[in-house]
Amino acid sequence: MAVLRNFIGGRFVDGGARFEDVNPATGAVIAEVCEADAEIVDAAVSAARAAMDGDWGQSHAEARARMMERIADGIEARADEFVAAEVADTGRPIAVAEALDVARGAANFRAFAAMARAEGGESFETPGGGVNPRGAVNYSIRRPLGVVAAICPWNLPLLSMSWKVAPALACGNAVVAKPSEETPATATLLAEVMASVGVPDGVFNLVHGFGEGSAGGFMTAHSQVDAISFTGETATGEAIMRQAAKGVRPVSFELGGKNPAIVFADCDFEAAVAGVARSSFFNSGQVCLCTERVYVERGIYEQFVAALVRAVDAYVIGDPLDRATTMGPLTSETHRTRVLGYFEVARGEGAEVLTGGGVPDLAGAYVLPTVWAGLSNSARILQEEVFGPVCHVMPFDGEDEAVALANDTKFGLAASIWTRDVGRAARVAGQVKVGLTWVNCWFLRDLRTPFGGSGLSGIGREGGRHSFDFYSETRNVCLAL
Repeated sequence: MAVLRNFIGGRFVDGGARFEDVNPATGAVIAEVCEADAEIVDAAVSAARAAMDGDWGQSHAEARARMMERIADGIEARADEFVAAEVADTGRPIAVAEALDVARGAANFRAFAAMARAEGGESFETPGGGVNPRGAVNYSIRRPLGVVAAICPWNLPLLSMSWKVAPALACGNAVVAKPSEETPATATLLAEVMASVGVPDGVFNLVHGFGEGSAGGFMTAHSQVDAISFTGETATGEAIMRQAAKGVRPVSFELGGKNPAIVFADCDFEAAVAGVARSSFFNSGQVCLCTERVYVERGIYEQFVAALVRAVDAYVIGDPLDRATTMGPLTSETHRTRVLGYFEVARGEGAEVLTGGGVPDLAGAYVLPTVWAGLSNSARILQEEVFGPVCHVMPFDGEDEAVALANDTKFGLAASIWTRDVGRAARVAGQVKVGLTWVNCWFLRDLRTPFGGSGLSGIGREGGRHSFDFYSETRNVCLAL
């Protein structure tokens, strides 16, 4: 059986305790994972600090960009291994893992390499006069923060890790990364790639484990960690924020979502149905950007609901390695139990089950894609993130009501708007309180644009120069003439 080890200072090391990595589609144990204790985490942070105190801390953007391109090449050269590991860990259909996870993982390193080369600072000429008779030139420079802790989620393991590690390295930081205990395999492969392409020792370190009382908690509490980037549950983000307050360390949080889709009667009907189905059930609903609240203008409500149910019933649930499969299992039995708990909540609140509502006759952590209706916006399943293949549909009358319903949440990550009216799209997008709004599309991303949420959905923005603003410190130099 495979053993997944921690990666510290350029070499793989064991941990004390081990835990199991389980395939959610079969329930089979596919690897043993070495858990990092406080001593191992301290060694990882020390290795990262040593790299920052050495040549890496003085490295130039061009050298870092070339290194990141070698990392991308290394991922692509081992694409089949990354796909197999991602499918086994997550249960994601193989076609999706090939098209999204591995391709985007490599693309993130290439994109931030290009941005590192292009990133420049500001400069200003200041005339002399008054108490300062000499003129001056002011210019800004970027410097790395130091040691960055990157704590990654289980739903898109390689994509999420590369989304944090790539800009952190592009800015010249050293990283201590922790994948989710549920999906540790592709992070371990990434460490192998780092070693094979010549990433300097200590620049990238990997520790395995859990949260509080394990690797995650030891990382965020470590006094030599200079910044923390975390993607995951809001409650965990709150706990990390309390730890980060000691030392006043910067944090970047991408947390939960309860994302709305607003469908107007003048939409491209077929595109809206397909788009809402995809945004609700992609990756079995296990993406922070997925739609769980669907608001449909009353004039097309009945027609839309019927079409959405037909689209959902056409999903092929089954073996992730079967290319006919369009929906795999949830990431673990533990998470399935949590999601099924919300099925009970929905029944208790009186939800009408339009399709799904249970589990298929399959071994593994599967649930049926489910569409609910009939509840008010105050219902728990409309206010709490389920993070499964579910959505609730509700009619609305007019723009004002649609915006009010969409904003009736403590989350604020993403929304989608479906309409042919450009003016309406602009008005509604300007009023919906989220970090990212799609119009007539979903999950379409330009890596240079800002990404992040508001409210319980997080702090800060990532993407392009927004990532550089977090992972580096901007300093000003005033040079007298």
